[in-house]
Amino acid sequence: MAAAKKIAAPESVVQVYTPPYWVDACKHLVKKDRVMRRLIPQFGDACLKTRGDAFTTLARSIVGQQISVKSAQAMWERFVRLPREMAPAHVLKLKVDDMRAAGLSARKVEYLVDLALHFHSGSAHVTAWEEMDDEAIIAELVAIRGIGRWTAEMFLIFHMMRPNVLPLDDLGLINGISHNYFSGDPVSRSDAREVAAAWAPYCSVATWYIWRSLEPLPVSV
Repeated sequence: MAAAKKIAAPESVVQVYTPPYWVDACKHLVKKDRVMRRLIPQFGDACLKTRGDAFTTLARSIVGQQISVKSAQAMWERFVRLPREMAPAHVLKLKVDDMRAAGLSARKVEYLVDLALHFHSGSAHVTAWEEMDDEAIIAELVAIRGIGRWTAEMFLIFHMMRPNVLPLDDLGLINGISHNYFSGDPVSRSDAREVAAAWAPYCSVATWYIWRSLEPLPVSV
């Protein structure tokens, strides 16, 4: 599952959270969907987990864009040593030359600065996100340079643990639906929506199990 590897939280963060709805979601999916009935028991008690803060999660997603997971990790480790604290105000104080020396492209530097500006100025209404619906949060996130809909949806699933996100732009999800429901035949977005109709209101959970069917190692941020 190549999709969710680029959004990650700092390894130093100890607290790990699991969704309170997971057990109910699994019961619903097993009852409604024949593939979920087969997949879910294969992974025991494993479930979606999240850690880290919103700013760090999104900053790391930007750092990791369009490069390998190994390269993204190395670049992040260099970048995270630059500010006194990985927080918007501290990132805004960094020198461009220092950020470039850490391996960041000029465009990624611009994206990280724009992210920090949105968080620092309050134009990203972070404290209100818990009360906002998914599309409203996505709209705020994609207004930040360097964050597209896919990244926003991964953030909703892995950081905010929203239960009913269906990331149709995710190649892993489409490939997993093709493999599990269509014997490997090509799958359109409308095909995927039709399959996912049985998953609601727990599309995030079903998507997580589809990813696990392709790559058994735990998927996390």
